[in-house]
Amino acid sequence: MKILIVEDDQRVAELIKRGLEEQGFEATLAYDGLSGKKLSSQDQFDLVITDIILPKMDGLDLCKYIRQTNPDLPIIMLTALGTTDDKVEGFDAGADDYLVKPFEMRELLVRIRALLKRNQKKSGNMNVILVYEDLEMNLHTKMVKRNQQQISLTPKEFKLLAYLMQNPERVLSRVEIADKVWETHFDTGTNFIDVYINYLRKKIDRNFDKKLIHTKSGMGFILKTES
Repeated sequence: MKILIVEDDQRVAELIKRGLEEQGFEATLAYDGLSGKKLSSQDQFDLVITDIILPKMDGLDLCKYIRQTNPDLPIIMLTALGTTDDKVEGFDAGADDYLVKPFEMRELLVRIRALLKRNQKKSGNMNVILVYEDLEMNLHTKMVKRNQQQISLTPKEFKLLAYLMQNPERVLSRVEIADKVWETHFDTGTNFIDVYINYLRKKIDRNFDKKLIHTKSGMGFILKTES
């Protein structure tokens, strides 16, 4: 497995590289965003680890570029910033997971293995087209429509809606959503899942009489029909 590390702190980058190589991964280093962008387009990587604050091109713009050129490539964002807004910004850029510095190498390895395992399962994915009521999602083209009206979603909004559509009419807890969509443990001190549910409601339900995304107080969220 080949992993691209984009980190301007040379000491941190070398530590991550050494830790990955000890586990049998092949690691390539880039010390600025533009170098990371060039490497990501020239070589085939199985996963990217990138800091947010980088010289020449920040990690958010790098993440957006990778998402345009390689939508399914797993991306882990590293940052010293850990607020809900910071996490939302990273996920909106297309990151699959988010790790706040300082972190333990074994935690990074757990996140990496979870993302690689999930990505390997995609080849045997479920239906390409998901449909619930008048809501339709194409997992390959990433197109979402409701009542034939196209809806634009960020990468993380898309993944969250896909999970809701793959589990219709079933209450999904915040813990389950964090595990299945974000591949992380739910931090009760943050409300990023609620933030994304609200984002989806504005795009999926706001302009339609029939609401599909509902909250079950104290339990979680459910995709179901309700006028």
